[in-house]
Amino acid sequence: MIAKKTFISPKVYFAFKKIFGSDQSEDILISFLNAIVYNEESVISRCTIVNPYKPGQIETLKDSSLDVRAVLQSGDMVLIKIQMARVSASHKRVIYNTCKVYANQLSSAENYLMLSPAIAVTLTYFILFPKSPKVIHKFQFKDEEDSSEYPERELQLIFVELPRFEKELKNLNSLADKWIYFIKQASKLEEIPENLGEIAAIEKASKIAKLANTTVEEAEEISRRAMQLQDEIGRIQYAREEGRKEGIIDWYRALAMRLLKKRFGELTAEINSKVESLSLSDLEALIDAIFEFDSLEDLLDWLSEVESP
Repeated sequence: MIAKKTFISPKVYFAFKKIFGSDQSEDILISFLNAIVYNEESVISRCTIVNPYKPGQIETLKDSSLDVRAVLQSGDMVLIKIQMARVSASHKRVIYNTCKVYANQLSSAENYLMLSPAIAVTLTYFILFPKSPKVIHKFQFKDEEDSSEYPERELQLIFVELPRFEKELKNLNSLADKWIYFIKQASKLEEIPENLGEIAAIEKASKIAKLANTTVEEAEEISRRAMQLQDEIGRIQYAREEGRKEGIIDWYRALAMRLLKKRFGELTAEINSKVESLSLSDLEALIDAIFEFDSLEDLLDWLSEVESP
């Protein structure tokens, strides 16, 4: 028997921002960050969500940022993003975005003492670190020989590999376990289980995630975004299975251009030229990456990375 779909999936970018980055999401985000970043210690008591999602933004959603950004009461900057598909230079992309958040705090005339640490939390639906069995990975600057920490914790990179999390509901021990389970399984649940609902922030997140609480436009957008990536991946897999050798690069190029135009409208001659020159493997990577781009600037950055030797 197929379970009735009651909740939107936090794995869809738009839904993730609605749950964790809305005006009413402060306590949800605090609970999630305390669990994932601070090992369940109540380090964060307040935060401000930057550019929060608000009902009625659906018409401009294509042009809006689909990550969640917040400033903690300490001044620390936090960037939270979920990635469904592996993209070219994934590691470099996370570092670049984190450094951009860090550097953009200052104008050229301001003092470096005004800089606050930047923390990037990236949830992936693919394996990013194949040599490690851990679900949560945390990185910061350390000495190469004795692993002593750099005096300032200015940049922290935290990754949550969702595919590695295989715990069943009855075996959820920590708050981090419960948040990761909620993110992975919410769309498959008919109701929130008691051991998740007892966490006030997860209970509130589940209410935001209820399909009944979304507008018709939001529900349609969530469904469209969830299906869009799967449809295109399915087409790519079909092409591979059929073993199309002749003209396959043309097919990939045409698919990439069609998706880019749907996402960003008419493209510049520069972008058209760069896409035309991509190899088959780069075109495959571009198709996977399209749904990660928030703007044409992100697309150009990606194309420039591919061009670099």
